[in-house]
Amino acid sequence: MVLRDSFHRKPHHIGTLSPEMALLGLLYREPGHGYDLHRKVISELGQVWHLSQSQAYSILKRLETQGDISVEEITQEKLPSRQLLRMTAQGRTRFLAWLDAPSGGSTRAIRMEFVTRLYFLSMYMPERLPEAFQRQRAEAKGHIERLENERTELPFEQVYNRMSLDLRLKQLNTVLNWLDDCQQQFQ
Repeated sequence: MVLRDSFHRKPHHIGTLSPEMALLGLLYREPGHGYDLHRKVISELGQVWHLSQSQAYSILKRLETQGDISVEEITQEKLPSRQLLRMTAQGRTRFLAWLDAPSGGSTRAIRMEFVTRLYFLSMYMPERLPEAFQRQRAEAKGHIERLENERTELPFEQVYNRMSLDLRLKQLNTVLNWLDDCQQQFQ
């Protein structure tokens, strides 16, 4: 039996956000080493992703297992060998598809995933930034509309659910203003 109330219509994916695409995206133009990729994420996106070195290596291993990156062992005299990571054709296809997708309607997804997407679009394809803002704005507006409909259907006595919906709606309306401010920075 499927539960069909206003809170179970669409699954939420909070907690599934990962810096996977941030690491993969750094390999788009050139191969790199795990340590260097980790340092780059920390220096360029450290306020977006909190990523330990062990987490970075774990994600890179997963990307290799999935077939998104390949690894070449580089031997060094008197030092341990290093691994040179390269994006595969599959990884490239996956990364480019991710660049074209909106980040969903949660403020957390927008803060983490959309900002990461902007980082790579500005680096690799700045001409596509206006389209990315337009898609994200439409996604946020659609999410606002869904939440407003849920709030309308909510029984009056569900005070705490209403408070939660009100907060999410205020956050998303603030996000719309933030998107406008950010887009102006890129013009």
